[in-house]
Amino acid sequence: MPTAVEVRDLKAWFGKTEALHGINIAVESNHATAVIGPSGCGKSTFVRCLNRMHETIPEARAEGQVKVGGMDIYDAPAVDVRRKVGMVFQKPNPFPSMSIYDNVAAGLKLNGTSNRKTLDEAVERSLRQAALWEEVKDVLKKKSGASLSGGQQQRLCIARALAVDPEVMLMDEPASALDPISTAKIEDLIFELKQKLTIVIVTHNMQQASRVAEYTGFFLMGHLVEFDRTEKIFTNPSDKRTEDYITGRFG
Repeated sequence: MPTAVEVRDLKAWFGKTEALHGINIAVESNHATAVIGPSGCGKSTFVRCLNRMHETIPEARAEGQVKVGGMDIYDAPAVDVRRKVGMVFQKPNPFPSMSIYDNVAAGLKLNGTSNRKTLDEAVERSLRQAALWEEVKDVLKKKSGASLSGGQQQRLCIARALAVDPEVMLMDEPASALDPISTAKIEDLIFELKQKLTIVIVTHNMQQASRVAEYTGFFLMGHLVEFDRTEKIFTNPSDKRTEDYITGRFG
């Protein structure tokens, strides 16, 4: 399988504290890869390094090599990286003063797209991909993004990320603030999206990782302890620490 994201010797710091220690991982195209581990183990830091969000934190830095579709992201402008690598956060963050339509179109407008037909088509396509079109098509310009329910807001944020046509989608605990029905919709969406792009999802929820991801990486104290097919990680892990975490002995 072709590799969508290749990470070599990735290290990250917050000030003098090293948060990631030499991570090496290859993320396969058109699959979902889950990142699991206890709180504070480096999961979120890792995914934030994949689209250069980590360095937006004061005194945070990273080094090593991350290639997305052959592009070394630390040699490219951050804005180009974030076109290729979209991100959805734990808490839905629609732009509250903007309509649903403008929320989805925001990234395209920022990239210089102003043609109304192009924007209309992209907004509809992205909302359909995010399984939200039928729910909002009649109020696109009348309602603000903040007026939607939590689950709808998260799908709106996914649509916003999809609108710029990324190759990779990072999801940092996208369902942790949602009810079970909304969570199921996000998981269904991940299955749909895998046909078009590559997904890396951070999750505390082991069942979610086993449901949506073909591959899983287990992080502990800033180290990648084990990375393998999800089925193997959950049924026959190679490292005792992975087994201890999955069986609930710590974490």
